[in-house]
Amino acid sequence: MRRMKLRVRISRQTCRLELQGEEPSLAELRARVRESLLTRFGLRSDLDFRLSLNGKEDLLDTGQSLSSCGVVSGDLISVILPASSLEETQTSSAAAHQTHTDQQAGGSHVSSSSSVMEQHVQECVDQDLLERVDQQQECVDLQQDCMDQQQQQQECVCAAAPPLLCCEAEDGLLPLALERLLDSSTCRSPSDCLMLALHLLLLETGFIPQGGAVSSGEMPIGWQAAGGVFRIQYVHPLLENSLVSVVAVPMVQTLVINAVLKMETSLENSRKLLLKPDEYVTAEWTGGSSGVVYRDLRRLSRLVRDQLVYPLMATARQALGLPLLFGLPVLPPELLLRLLRLLDVRSLVSLSAVCRHLNTATHDASLWRHLLHRDFRVSFPAGHQHRDTDWRELYKQKYRQRKEAARRGRHWFYPPPISPLIPFPSPPAPLPLYPPGIIGGDYDQMPVILPRPRFHPIGPLPGMSAPVGRRSLRPAGSGAADVRRAFI
Repeated sequence: MRRMKLRVRISRQTCRLELQGEEPSLAELRARVRESLLTRFGLRSDLDFRLSLNGKEDLLDTGQSLSSCGVVSGDLISVILPASSLEETQTSSAAAHQTHTDQQAGGSHVSSSSSVMEQHVQECVDQDLLERVDQQQECVDLQQDCMDQQQQQQECVCAAAPPLLCCEAEDGLLPLALERLLDSSTCRSPSDCLMLALHLLLLETGFIPQGGAVSSGEMPIGWQAAGGVFRIQYVHPLLENSLVSVVAVPMVQTLVINAVLKMETSLENSRKLLLKPDEYVTAEWTGGSSGVVYRDLRRLSRLVRDQLVYPLMATARQALGLPLLFGLPVLPPELLLRLLRLLDVRSLVSLSAVCRHLNTATHDASLWRHLLHRDFRVSFPAGHQHRDTDWRELYKQKYRQRKEAARRGRHWFYPPPISPLIPFPSPPAPLPLYPPGIIGGDYDQMPVILPRPRFHPIGPLPGMSAPVGRRSLRPAGSGAADVRRAFI
């Protein structure tokens, strides 16, 4: 139960007071002060007093709560007593102090001047002690209030409220609208559960289902067609005279979603989205708890918005001649330039080919001047800047120079080969691969290249000249060769 803790000051003394309830009233505070605090300080319970927040202006009791008066937990409430009660309190305290002084004196006679001086010193000491005690008590109360606020914040975090949108959903926490759809619909497969989430995402982006009166916690009539096909039609208040027909067809482990935009001018545009139910619907979808049915709803919301909803709406508004509602072209020029400064040159050139508006924005002179300083550290003094300077062309020149320097730098590591000063002798000619010409004898019966047969060839080997000398390699020795051996 929530409580409000306050500090109440009466006659320079501070004490703590707690009030029960969510919104305690000023009358309850007055009753608690009368019951528990007045008698503690020796005052009558029927005493008429006033309450103040700053010690000067009174809090008027008109039946309002403390929060409406600007009082929060930890505030200091001053109790203003009437003058008669203050005199009585001072008289009683003075009498008590005089009695205590007489007892200490033991009936001895003390001069009037010394007693007055001692009484004044004692009052100063008591007042100083009271102020120190009040300050310490205030510090303790503030620390206690801070600890209570931290505890309340932790309790609020632990008992977090369910998300309102699918983009805020977490594992185990679903939007209340999705839980209602699950309770009111009969799902026979993971594709049915995924279709419920898709319908809720379209509702979150402003689409209104057609086909009769549809409540917020129910699916449209006839959303499950024959053959396991899902078919729902929507309209959007920002798309004048347009109708969006969403048809989803389950194919094995994929749900194929086709969204067709139809307009009165017979212009049609379609978008296609492929989703796998196993990635967004858990295996426990048949259980009784709705918190374990879905997973990764944030990613599903991002895919549906970026690939289905926003492209359809942008196409329809462009065809109708209406201004765009989202995207980079809608941003103010100064904010768009801040975003473009964060891109690299390749991304910036690709972005300039999207539309005319972005092409104009990417040709801004201040943008290319910033890129020139960022990428090449080129800066110009304030007095040497020309208004007609083409920063984009200057950036191109610097970019080409860097590319050329990089291309030349790559050849420095690979010098051309140096020819030797002393020429090497030419390598010997390779031997022929075919065997020498041998005719007749055992070679016809057993054609073996190595070892050589016992018959000498009729001539020198190919590529070799005949030996010069008295003895030749002919089979007949020094006699004439028989030419008929070639025909044997």
